[in-house]
Amino acid sequence: MDKVLIIDDNPGIISALELLLSLHRIETLSALTPPAGLQLLREHGDIGLVIQDMNFTADTTSGEEGRELFFAIREFNPDLPVILLTAWTQLEMAVELVKAGAADYIGKPWDDHKLVATVKNLLELNELQEQQRQARQQALQARQQLRQQFDLQGIVYRSSAMQKLLEMATQVARSDVSVLITGPNGAGKEKIADIVQANSPLRNGPYIKVNVGALPEDLMEAELFGAEPGAYTGAGNRARQGRFEAADGGTLFLDEIGELSASGQVKLLRVLQTGEFQRLGSSQTRKVKVRVVSATNSDLPQQIAAGEFRQDLFYRLNVIELKLPPLCDRPEDILPLARSFLSVDKRLSPQAQNMLMHYHWPGNVRELQNTMQRASVLSRSETIDEETLALPVRENTGKKVDLNFEPSRELLEQTLAGCNGVISQAARELGLSRQALYRRLDKYGIPY
Repeated sequence: MDKVLIIDDNPGIISALELLLSLHRIETLSALTPPAGLQLLREHGDIGLVIQDMNFTADTTSGEEGRELFFAIREFNPDLPVILLTAWTQLEMAVELVKAGAADYIGKPWDDHKLVATVKNLLELNELQEQQRQARQQALQARQQLRQQFDLQGIVYRSSAMQKLLEMATQVARSDVSVLITGPNGAGKEKIADIVQANSPLRNGPYIKVNVGALPEDLMEAELFGAEPGAYTGAGNRARQGRFEAADGGTLFLDEIGELSASGQVKLLRVLQTGEFQRLGSSQTRKVKVRVVSATNSDLPQQIAAGEFRQDLFYRLNVIELKLPPLCDRPEDILPLARSFLSVDKRLSPQAQNMLMHYHWPGNVRELQNTMQRASVLSRSETIDEETLALPVRENTGKKVDLNFEPSRELLEQTLAGCNGVISQAARELGLSRQALYRRLDKYGIPY
């Protein structure tokens, strides 16, 4: 457990506190003056709590010296908990400092049990907060390292779920195995495919994208595998090159692969197994070397059970599966994404941020992008409010979004994480004073 620093001009009080805390195996450091206390803070990085007096000059009862010391400690370490030792004459000053972020105040003479309990709780809380700060810092470093090592195609994210997905995507990109990207519509499957391609050995080769679901069924095979003159009505007198031929030596991205016809599935399976195929209307076998990355929002195992999708093809496509979670399952990404979609001269009001965090986003990232672009166009001021967002006030769970702004727990946690635990920055993001933010963090029991 971290040490406790005691700053008091009365040696008797210091001795009493040292003895009391030592009985509970709590280490202490002590100083008789504010400058000496601040020097100890600079020298010892394992101080987890400060107990400070409010007066250090004889016949002084205003508490101004304690006030100056408190703010000097806050400037040195804004997150270090401070307990104020106060007489009745400084009670009003102590209350003011608690509002400014002091952890607690204890009157003289103190209650031993209360003081020890308070010290233990604050030390444990400070240790937990330090662990969380370190975890946030490690997550930030991991994101920065991934961006430095790989081409992430400008993707915006902050969640651990996306970090794990991208680590896996960049790892499998270096192989030539088939990749299946699964996830709901609008979640960003094509962006993940772009990242796989950008970091693969084939990144300088062709990169052909096909939305299988948008192809007419009678033209699907011709689009994928090509066609000879007159092979189908309207084919014309010239041979048609298919997407596999166009992607030879590179990557073919097949979106909505679950929509592929039965005959198309047979031909795709053959290409994946042998690299060979035939154009529609031709008996000539052609050979290509193509890496296939596919994507679907469909439940392919369910389609297999229903006889709509070949099981052997599924296993060929699904050598590596990248599961992209819906936006509602990674709320840490909502505000960073929203800001990235805004024009440079626009910003979100705290109320708008709160609404974005409450909304369920059934259309995922695509819906969020459309919402932000629409709001940028319609907003007549630099600040986009909740009315301009024009989101439904009831989400899928039936909860009504409170338009009278009171930041939710999710918004507080997301903003604090996004600011790497820096209270002053998070307060500015939310449009709150630091004291107001501290009160709300304490209300929800959020460590800071």
